[in-house]
Formats: sequence, C-alpha cells, structure tokens
Amino acid sequence: MIESRDNERLKLVRKLRDRRWRDKLGLFAVEGEDLVDAGVAAGLEPADVLVAGVDLAPELLAEVSTLGHPPRVVAVFRREDLPRGARPVTLALWRVADPGNVGTLLRAADAFGAGVALSEGCADPTGPKAARASMGALFRVPLSGFDEPTGTRIALVPSGGVALPEVQLDGDVVLVLGAERDGLPAEVLDRCERASIPQPGGGESLNVALAGAIALYELARRLGR
Repeated sequence: MIESRDNERLKLVRKLRDRRWRDKLGLFAVEGEDLVDAGVAAGLEPADVLVAGVDLAPELLAEVSTLGHPPRVVAVFRREDLPRGARPVTLALWRVADPGNVGTLLRAADAFGAGVALSEGCADPTGPKAARASMGALFRVPLSGFDEPTGTRIALVPSGGVALPEVQLDGDVVLVLGAERDGLPAEVLDRCERASIPQPGGGESLNVALAGAIALYELARRLGR
C-alpha cells in the first residue's frame, strides 16, 4: 500500500499531466474506470494501475487527479500501443489546439468508422482533457500525421464551397478541418477541394467538432454505411 505522496508511481502520474513529459516518456495517464476499461477492452496493457483503497489511500489518488471528483482508478498506458494508420474516411485536423474539440472529433470518428490525422499544433489526444472528451475513442481510432492519409482532400470552409451533399465522392476521402479562429491557410486549401455545410439558419459558422461530426454523418449516409 502506497503511503507517501512522494512515491515514484504517484510522481509519474503527476508528470504525465505535462505534454513535455508525455512526449519524453511516451506514456499517458487516464482517470476513471470507464477510460481504463476502454483501453483494456481495446487490447492495450496498462504500464501501471493505481486503485484507491487497494494500492493507496483515496486521498493520495485524489491529489494526483485532474478531476473535480477524484476517480477510483488511474492507469498509465504507452503511446506506442495506440492504433495507427488510415481508414477510407479520415478527419485531418490542422492546428486544432482545443483538447475538448480534438477529443470530441475522435469520438465522432469512432462512431462513423473514420481515422484522425493531426498536424503540428494540434492538442495532444493523450492529454487529460482530450482523452476524457474522446470517451475511450482514443484507444480505438487510428491516428496518423496530417499528410499521411491518401485520397481526395476536402476542406470544410464556412462558406463559398460546394454544398457538402453535392461533393463528388470517389475513393478514399480526407476531410480537412481547421481551428475555428484561424481556419485553414492557403497552402493547405490549395491542395483541397472546398465544401461547405449548408446552414439555413442565421449562424455564421459551426464549432469545428460539430462541423466534423455533421460531415462524417453526411459521408456515411451517402456511402451507405
């Protein structure tokens, strides 16, 4: 039973709050039984598991938690064990820095059988907020670099593009989304066809996670999935 907050296993969990340590060690931590179970169900073996009341006192686990309500369990996983590769439909995210959006897009990709490709400047999908927002999809959705997936690249733009339901689909599709404030730069747009989601209401644009989910649904509908 761990009795000291200076225990090395607890120190590791604290370190993994910081992306620099996650990058250096190739590890990440998830909190709560649902996320831990999702990782195990996906075939990943935790590098370490801490269970309140079994391995340590609940108050010690609460000290390393990032949650408002401390979890019963925290597990450490290896990044290299996460799925990698591409699928026939991929969400390619350009500098989407909000971890909640990255996690939600992972969850949407999971629902529609898509992959996710990330550029530099994107939030770390293994960070605490993104992992929670993914609801376990992090362990099931293959990740890749922004330029790795092949296929027709379709940039989702707020306006001026071909209506998404009218876009010609042939072969693999890569849906390219940018951060809401900055959008997509010219060097990315020049490599893409452009499509917009019809919005009959009065809003100027959609949240990037919402736009990605709608686009995935539309592709799934048209492709008969």
